[in-house]
Amino acid sequence: MADNSILCSVSSLILSLFTLFSCLFGHGNSIEQLAGYNTFTISSFKYPETQIRPFDMRYIRVDLPPWFSSMSIALKSSVNLDIKSVENVPKSALPMICFREGSLPLPDVSNTSFGELVALSNSSFEGTQVLQNSEQCYPVSRNMTMKLTNEQISARVLYFGLFNGVGPTRTQSKMVRLLTELFYTLFMAGSIIVRGPSYSFAANISVEGCITSSMQGQYCNQTVELLSCGLSRNNSGNGSASGFFNQSMLSCSNNFVTSCLGDEEMKIYTLEILRVAEFLTVSAENVRLRPVNNSGNGSGIDLMCFARYGAMPSATLHDFSGNLNKSPLVINSPKVGQWYISILALNLSKETGGSQSNVSKVCYSLELQELECPLGKAGPNCLSERYMLQTVLRKDSTPFESYFLPYGEKVMSDAANFLLEPLLSNYSFGGLDTWTYFILDIPHGAAGGNLHIRLTSDRKLNYEIYVRNGGLPSLVNWDYYYVNKTSNSHGSMFFALYSSSEEKADFYILYVREGTWNIALRNLNSTDGTSNRQTTMSVSLERCPKRCSYHGDCKSALDASGLTSYSFCACDRTHGGFDCSIEIVSRQG
Repeated sequence: MADNSILCSVSSLILSLFTLFSCLFGHGNSIEQLAGYNTFTISSFKYPETQIRPFDMRYIRVDLPPWFSSMSIALKSSVNLDIKSVENVPKSALPMICFREGSLPLPDVSNTSFGELVALSNSSFEGTQVLQNSEQCYPVSRNMTMKLTNEQISARVLYFGLFNGVGPTRTQSKMVRLLTELFYTLFMAGSIIVRGPSYSFAANISVEGCITSSMQGQYCNQTVELLSCGLSRNNSGNGSASGFFNQSMLSCSNNFVTSCLGDEEMKIYTLEILRVAEFLTVSAENVRLRPVNNSGNGSGIDLMCFARYGAMPSATLHDFSGNLNKSPLVINSPKVGQWYISILALNLSKETGGSQSNVSKVCYSLELQELECPLGKAGPNCLSERYMLQTVLRKDSTPFESYFLPYGEKVMSDAANFLLEPLLSNYSFGGLDTWTYFILDIPHGAAGGNLHIRLTSDRKLNYEIYVRNGGLPSLVNWDYYYVNKTSNSHGSMFFALYSSSEEKADFYILYVREGTWNIALRNLNSTDGTSNRQTTMSVSLERCPKRCSYHGDCKSALDASGLTSYSFCACDRTHGGFDCSIEIVSRQG
């Protein structure tokens, strides 16, 4: 969904961030003192001492496989800032470190990188929920240590960037920045200097993993049971689920084994969703007390379920939750990938008449049902069209620069765009609109590119666009959206809207995350002369948005690991910003 940010003064935010940052980075060694858990080093990387000049940046990629248990970062720098000095340093001269899950951070886009922060403590880091469509930034200090576990962040890819000042002037011509600094230094004594000093840093990054796949958690001491899945027994011979047209129902269970939990005991399960699903249902069957208690039937017991994508769930950190003893937990349009389910028994002693006996347990059989659509179909009742977009690499281009076209005879193979109307779904949900879905893949290492989506029509656009990473988007579940030039994700940090009108939609998703992306087009009033329209759609992965607005050059580089290619704009002497669209110095000036 769209980001909700709170606007505060920069000075007070920087002050609070520095305090929070000190709490987060400073307790990494205490965990190392605890022994007795079965881990091994997955990877260890030492970044040598490197100098970052004013307005420069460095990116580092950290891969976190599903079996990782923790990630440690130790960073030393030449920065010498305390709380008082940080409060007085402008952002254009402030050394910063920024984190983002799945792609590179870009703090120049807007001021929301400060406002997106959540309260942090020594034991809480709400990684995936905060870092998906935003980033977290902190001032750089002299010594920093951080340790994050698989209970705090998801198992995928984490990027962090080191910046020496952020803002529109960071991409401006270096010669102009140098002259500007000299001008302010000589003729405006006492004012804030635009450019800060260089600083150096060195970093050590290590990732620990669990030796046994069935044992996970921070200390690899939590048993995780793998759920086995197969076609439901209720499926008919044609592969359709009973009661559902043209759909397949998968049932997942713990091999039909009954599980029993004491009061406040928790059990963790995991399953992998391999294909786009309409929904995932988690239910508990045959809930009963053991031993049988005549004074209670188990109806007052809370059998809490916590579900989380890509990371271990808990009562305080999860994506979905519900009381399975009251009703099943339904997750609509779950993301493709690894899911974790935890079951927690509560109020057991209350149900057993206040008895604190250790032999009192609640038993249940866990069952999950996953409703999948066949290939080429998606949406309610699997009646909407779904197209896989093929990647077409551009000739004589940088790595990963490409455009995407649907498979099939309805598309001209020699064009970089395609006509939309022949591909639209004919089915109208509720008789009001239709949905058509397009799926594309951003490969590993291409997170430094920008996803460009354009719609152009010969009359007023009659489409809404919803985009989501990992799962199907809908009216209530999306990462980015576009309805018209006044209703869109313009407030989101990584959404850039260009030259849109009644006949045209044109926007970028900046530094797009790796993985599968789903684009949904909602065709409003689908019976209103769709066949007479001509709308072309273009989806491409580009280096620099809007070609740096024709006010700069697009440069390419690799992150420190050499595994990710990214692009950035080097603007001319009068422009700045991530796309060189901001006029820093007017012609008259």
